[in-house]
Amino acid sequence: MKEDLVELSKIKYGLFNVDEWKGLLSNIITKKIEEFDVGEANKEVLRKKITDFLNVVLADFEDRYYEENSSSLSGLFKSAVAKVTSTFDHMKKDIPKFADQIVNFLDEEKNREALRGYILDRIDDYADRTFAETDYTSYNEILSKYGFSERSEVRQALMKDIESINKQVRPWKIGLLVIAFIIGILLIYSSGLTKIDLLIASVISFVFLIIGLYLPMIEIDARISNMKLQLLGESVSFYDQVLFYKSKSILEVVALMMTKARLDLIFVGLLVLCFSVLFPISKLISSVIYIFNEPTRKRPFIQFMVFKTGKWSMADVLVIAIFMAYIGFDGIITEQMNQVESMMKNLDILTTNNSALLFGFFAFTAFVILSLLISQRIDKVAMARKLK
Repeated sequence: MKEDLVELSKIKYGLFNVDEWKGLLSNIITKKIEEFDVGEANKEVLRKKITDFLNVVLADFEDRYYEENSSSLSGLFKSAVAKVTSTFDHMKKDIPKFADQIVNFLDEEKNREALRGYILDRIDDYADRTFAETDYTSYNEILSKYGFSERSEVRQALMKDIESINKQVRPWKIGLLVIAFIIGILLIYSSGLTKIDLLIASVISFVFLIIGLYLPMIEIDARISNMKLQLLGESVSFYDQVLFYKSKSILEVVALMMTKARLDLIFVGLLVLCFSVLFPISKLISSVIYIFNEPTRKRPFIQFMVFKTGKWSMADVLVIAIFMAYIGFDGIITEQMNQVESMMKNLDILTTNNSALLFGFFAFTAFVILSLLISQRIDKVAMARKLK
């Protein structure tokens, strides 16, 4: 639902959408033409301007007419006829009549509508020859999916549903974190933990690992929250124009990186897979084996995973932070510029990055801390046995 909401809020359907601007211009031009009033007070001013314009145009036409007809015998004959009959003088005398006819033409409602249609047709023609056509495939699929015909209706419904779901799951998230906190306190301060207790703690830690791997950790969102401008004296506003959005889980990002034909991304994907998936799972399994299988406790691999990996416990979090920053800022520039270049030229945009930590991050961090405390607890038990 969040991805659908973001898709409908993308800047390609708003600020950078030629159809959106054509609609805005259509409304503004219609309003301006409807407001156009050729009253008696304005008629004289308009008539004078039209008369002056026609005089200039006719004088220019007369000069060009005589000049063009001065190089041939037939042309000289035409010029002589025009002078004898005073053709241009008669036209100049009729200019006030022409001006009145134009003013009356503009004062008629049907002619205003024709003028509006002509202007809008020219705007459509210009836009079609200048800007790329927007692909509405995803847009239409989302509207059909939720049974709405207007984007604003879908966005309002999605925002309401997302907020409702967030309210429902918030207590569960808080409850899980409280459980992690209680288990952490018990691992630190309790002195009578049994093998079963450590096994339960390991299983719960594994649950947090799975949640952390499957749920998104961070939400990167770059958008224009509010933009206002004046166009032909009218206020135009755009809200929530998404430039870039990305929210993926660790496993989704690993899969994405591994499918790219770039060695640097494949290398980063392997690091994330190693430190965030293979390493933590191996450590948990080794801890359980150490607790319940005494013959394997002295094996070098088990010893290393249980007791020697404490300094590596936050390496997975560090790797996650690095790849999130890389994906986020690299993606903002790439995604935004690709969108802009496909629709407009010679345009510079400064973007800002608004991000939020999601529950996947807190679940993964809870796993890291619990895993570290379990290893320390096992280490203390092992040291106590050696002293005995």
